[in-house]
Amino acid sequence: MKHLTVLALSLALLSACGKQDATPPPAPGSSDTPSGPRPEKIANGEPAVITVEHVLIGFKETMPKSNRTKDEARKLAYEVLNRAKSGEDFTKLRKELSDDNATPDAGVYTLVNNGVAKQGSGEYERTGMVPAFGDVGFVLNVTEIGLAEHDSQKSPYGWHIIKRIK
Repeated sequence: MKHLTVLALSLALLSACGKQDATPPPAPGSSDTPSGPRPEKIANGEPAVITVEHVLIGFKETMPKSNRTKDEARKLAYEVLNRAKSGEDFTKLRKELSDDNATPDAGVYTLVNNGVAKQGSGEYERTGMVPAFGDVGFVLNVTEIGLAEHDSQKSPYGWHIIKRIK
């Protein structure tokens, strides 16, 4: 029995001689993130990666620091949308009116679409944001502005006025 095991092992080793593995093992410490360029678009035609700027308009029930009612928030969101579409400086609107203002750069995000690997620490997976944010952002062309309506499931924080900047 011992001879059969040695023979089988010898045959396996001989059959592998001269063959090169097409996929060498990763180098120690390397990551699973593919290097090289990402695709411009994914299979459904949406961009692979976008950068957006947004103004979040919340209300008392969604943003504890807000004093607005839901109706006041809706009205303000549409005013901001109209002002932005009329050419008013979007960054200025964001800095003055957005409830997403934890840091000076809050409100500018690079989103990576479903199935596309992140390549930087400043990127967010689409599924890591509220659904309406990506649903609107990924259909906009660069410089276009859209609105994500408040919805308890898809946009629970309020209204998002979104401008695609890259």
